[in-house]
Amino acid sequence: MKDNNTQDITAKKENKDEAHKVSEKRYRELIELLPEVIVDLDAKGNFRYANKAACKLFGYSQKDFGNKKLNIFKLLAPEEIDRAMDNFNKVLSGKKLGMAEYTAQRKDGSTFSIIVNINNIFDNGGNATGVAGVIVDITKRKKSELKIKYLSFHDKLTGLYNRAYFEEELKRLDTDRQLPLSIIMGDLNSLKLVNDAFGYKEGDSRLINIAKVLKGSCRNEDIIARWGGDEFVILLPRTKKSDALDIIDRIEKTCKKVSSQKIPLSISLGYSIKNKSTQKIEGIIKEAENRMHKNKLFESRDISSSIISSIESSLLERNYETKDHVKQLIDTTLKLGKTARLSKKELDELVLLTTLHDIGKVAISDDILIKKRKLTKKEWKIIKKHPEIGYNIAKLSNQLSPIAEAILSHHERWDGTGYPQGIKGNKIPKISRIVAIINAYDVMVNGRVYKKAINKEEAIEELKKYSGKQFDPKLIDKFIHILEDKHKELNLFTEI
Repeated sequence: MKDNNTQDITAKKENKDEAHKVSEKRYRELIELLPEVIVDLDAKGNFRYANKAACKLFGYSQKDFGNKKLNIFKLLAPEEIDRAMDNFNKVLSGKKLGMAEYTAQRKDGSTFSIIVNINNIFDNGGNATGVAGVIVDITKRKKSELKIKYLSFHDKLTGLYNRAYFEEELKRLDTDRQLPLSIIMGDLNSLKLVNDAFGYKEGDSRLINIAKVLKGSCRNEDIIARWGGDEFVILLPRTKKSDALDIIDRIEKTCKKVSSQKIPLSISLGYSIKNKSTQKIEGIIKEAENRMHKNKLFESRDISSSIISSIESSLLERNYETKDHVKQLIDTTLKLGKTARLSKKELDELVLLTTLHDIGKVAISDDILIKKRKLTKKEWKIIKKHPEIGYNIAKLSNQLSPIAEAILSHHERWDGTGYPQGIKGNKIPKISRIVAIINAYDVMVNGRVYKKAINKEEAIEELKKYSGKQFDPKLIDKFIHILEDKHKELNLFTEI
């Protein structure tokens, strides 16, 4: 009977041990599947066990982790070891620390961020034999946090500081120790023109370029921020007036150096200096802003002329037109304008329109403008936008605003089948109707990349054919009379 009891007890113990082994095996299998690192360390921090995730994260083999030669502190950046050891000993002594963040180090020496959560392990006698814990790679989270932090302080487009950060720095630096404290305010010129003419992508590019100019012109300790829209502000600690003026001079010179021919890069600037602690910083900013607006007002005419001049040069180059050709076009246009009894003001506007009616084409790529083959529907749709683009440019220029409507209408037709508005007859500005005739004749007798030239007689027949359809019939009669009059210049445009 006794022997049977002994056998039963032994069997039960064996079954219990087997069940424990099965349970432990399943437990280990589950741990191996976890994406987090699971570790078991002795009282010195040596690895007794680490799952496969540890191998993947730190670059060591499971053999490295299993032979007790690898220590947890070897997996940390050198500057973290003292703090980690202190925390490890606190956990061994029974203290609960919760999660701690460290910079870890892989086998190849690369570093990354981790969070560690460990608890002590006791033997049957209640003595701490080591610790077990979880290690989580938080590199992605840290990058996201840094990105959020960066965006909270910076303007996303230009990479400069934003207004909120600037205002915080202004509070910090508005002290006697930072005097003289200089402020420079800047307003980027022609941003609306660029946005309207070339699109917001080009406008964004312009903002990015001026940000680079400001960065390159200032010192490391200067704080440059996008104040809002097209305005920028620079905070210059311990900077006297002469130094602030030097920075302004550098900005203006750099703008000229990096300007494209299409639209010159320029910014109107104003400054103010806080020399005494009794001066209110709000007043200093306001003074800099007032000077900026005053300078913009004075400079606006020159800026506008410079932009129009650049666009005009760009158009001449793209159309392969010489100044002599343009002069001849103007002379002929004036002959028709005078025959049509235009006033002096209208004749002046006619001259301007003759040169700049295609100003909107500056926003269209050469691939489309000088394409030899037939345009696709999509390309034709793009081409047909140039009167509206030209109108938008002209409306923003004091010099061109009087001919804005004429630019918009220079592709309208007498019968109302033109574009972009589909207006007809006398609703089309007279100077637009004149330029339409002169331009059509010029294309016919001189040809273009996309069109073969024809002789004068053939061109006259074409004008007659489209009189009352595409062209004003009265103006066509007057123009043909000019062409056929023996006492006038018979070979208009043919010497080009």
